[in-house]
Amino acid sequence: MKFTYHNPTAIEFGEGKIYSITKYIDKSKRILVVYGGGSIKGNGVYDQVDGALEEYTWFEFSGVEPNPSIETMNKAIQIIKEKKIDFVLAVGGGSVIDGCKYLVSAALYDGDGWDLVDGTQQVKKAIDLGVILTLPATGSESNGGSVMTKKKTKEKRAFMSPHLYPKFAVLDPLTMITLDDRQLANGLVDAFVHTCEQYITYPNTSLVNDGYAETLLKGLVALADSWDRRSETVWQENLMWLANQALNGLIGAGVPQDWATHMIGHELTAFYGIDHARTLAIVQPQLLRVMQKEKAEKIALMGQNVFGIANDSEAVIVEIENIFKKVGISTNLNDYEIDNKVIANVTNGLKEKNMSTLGEKGEITLKKVTEILTKTIKNL
Repeated sequence: MKFTYHNPTAIEFGEGKIYSITKYIDKSKRILVVYGGGSIKGNGVYDQVDGALEEYTWFEFSGVEPNPSIETMNKAIQIIKEKKIDFVLAVGGGSVIDGCKYLVSAALYDGDGWDLVDGTQQVKKAIDLGVILTLPATGSESNGGSVMTKKKTKEKRAFMSPHLYPKFAVLDPLTMITLDDRQLANGLVDAFVHTCEQYITYPNTSLVNDGYAETLLKGLVALADSWDRRSETVWQENLMWLANQALNGLIGAGVPQDWATHMIGHELTAFYGIDHARTLAIVQPQLLRVMQKEKAEKIALMGQNVFGIANDSEAVIVEIENIFKKVGISTNLNDYEIDNKVIANVTNGLKEKNMSTLGEKGEITLKKVTEILTKTIKNL
C-alpha cells in the first residue's frame, strides 16, 4: 500500500445546514449561483440560499442540463467575466456540480475550455467553488473529478484536478423531498457501481478499503431492499452519505480500480442520451460475466461478504441485477432507444479516445466490449 490521500472539502451534513455556507464565503466575494431546471425554487432550497446570501453580492445562472455540456457552461463564463465573479456556488446534483467544475477552471483559461476536458491542457487554477447538494449520486460534491459533454461531437469525457475540489459541500437530506423515483434510483445505482469499480478488481492487501467498500455495498443493498421506504428522511439521508463516501477518494486510495463500465456507459449516454446510471446498470452485469474469470476472486469475496453467497459467481451477478430491478431500472439495452449502430458507435467512440483497452489490467479490449454489448442487447 502506497498512496497520498487528501480531501480538502468541508462537509456540512444534516437538516438546516444551508445557512452554514456563510462560514465559508467571505462577504467581499462576488458569487454566481448555478443550478439546473429550477426545481430548487419548488422545494425551498432557492429561498434558503437567497436568505443565506442576503448580505452578499450574487448573481445566478440556471439551465444546466443532465450530462452538462460545455456549450451551456460557456454561456456562464460570460457572466463570470462581465460580473467579475470570484466564487461559484453550485446548487444541484452531479450534473450541476460537474458543470461548475468545468466553469471555474475554463473561466480562467485563455483557450478552448474543452482542452481541459480532453487532456490537451491541465487545470492550473480555478475560481473557488462551493456546493449545496440536492441529488445524491456521483460524489462530485467532495472530489476533484468532473464529466462533461460536447454536444457538437457527441463526446463525453472525464477530467480531474486537485484544483476542482469544492471548498465545502452542504448535504441536507431535506433538499431531496422533490426527487422522483427515477432520480432516487439513478442515485442508488450510481453509488453502487462507483463502489464496485474500486472493489471488483483483483485481491489487494488493504483490509480498510475492502472492508469499507463492503460496508457501503451492504448499505446500498439495504436501501434497494427497503425501496418502499424511499420517501422517508432516514432512507434519503443514508443514500446521501453512502453516495458521498462511494466516490470521495477514500476506498480507492492505494488499490486497483476498473472504471470500464463507466467508459462504456459514457459512450451510450453520448450517442443515445441514456441516463448515466442506467448505462451502468446495462453494462455492469454483462461486463462481469465476460470478465468473470479475471475477477473471480473479488466476485467471490463480494458474494461471501455482501450477499452471503459462497463460490457462485453467476449468483452474485444475478443479485446485482436484482438490485437494479428492485429500483425499477432495466438491464436490457433493448428497453432503451438505440439503433443498429450502437455497438459500432460505442467501440469507435472508445477507439477515437484512445481507450482500446480498459479495466484494471487493460484486459477489456474492443472485442470484449463488443461481446459485452452483444450480451446487453440479447440480455444473456
